[in-house]
Amino acid sequence: MASSEQHNHAHVIAQALPYMQRYDGRTVVVKYGGHAMGDADLGRAFARDITLMRQSGVHPVVVHGGGPQIGKMLTRLGIVSEFKEGLRVTDKATVEIVEMVLAGSINKEIVQAINAEGGRAVGLCGKDGNMVTAEKLRRTIVDPDSNIESVLDLGFVGEPADVNPTVLKLVLKEDLIPVIAPVAPGPDGETYNINADTFAGAIAGSLNAKRLLFLTDVPGVLDKEGNLIKQLTVAKARELIANGTISGGMIPKVETCIEALDQGVEGVVILDGKVAHAVLLELFTDHGVGTLIRP
Repeated sequence: MASSEQHNHAHVIAQALPYMQRYDGRTVVVKYGGHAMGDADLGRAFARDITLMRQSGVHPVVVHGGGPQIGKMLTRLGIVSEFKEGLRVTDKATVEIVEMVLAGSINKEIVQAINAEGGRAVGLCGKDGNMVTAEKLRRTIVDPDSNIESVLDLGFVGEPADVNPTVLKLVLKEDLIPVIAPVAPGPDGETYNINADTFAGAIAGSLNAKRLLFLTDVPGVLDKEGNLIKQLTVAKARELIANGTISGGMIPKVETCIEALDQGVEGVVILDGKVAHAVLLELFTDHGVGTLIRP
């Protein structure tokens, strides 16, 4: 006779079936970063989850960041970064290190981790197959005393200008798992570092992804009492930004979610990457674990 534990396992699998059917053959883009990426156990769990997603019929696409690792490498090499308005200025020497760390070491570590779990991952960046073309990011700041606007030059920091998903679609057609580093060429032939959230949103939009998942260091969007908000429409999200409920670093993340929805993504989820198997809990269970933002 089956034990209660075996019955529980069977119940979990049965519960997941309708969700697996919902995502069967569909693309899910996962932005992987934050503290989850620096934890070895969570890293293995993430690689296992991505592999399981592919085995269950989902087409996962991983976009990763690597800010802390870039900072450590710059320190090790004695490269001092200049900051303007709290943002790192990426000069020629820095962008070379950024590309080395993101498209080199971090990218291949994630690929190796997924392959070790039985998946078939391939490492890419925005340069491959002209996947992403960047344009220089321009930030305008206003002097509080004179009220004069000036353009903030952050060097080789870019944003996606154009996405050509041809290579990605070919990779996905071969049942491979793309793992993408957010660096891309500009029209001037230079390499640009792109914010991984923004990059993931552009990739998800180009693929008309069913879901875009942002793995962060927080549970999701919280209300003023600190409780998780399970679902938001774009209109409600804008309202919460306006009244200060959504504040600080969560504002650009939610704005990126809204941009991705405008580009054709069906739904975007902000969730805590420090929760083991967060991706599977979000996609394949009744309750989910993050904040779902819909049009």
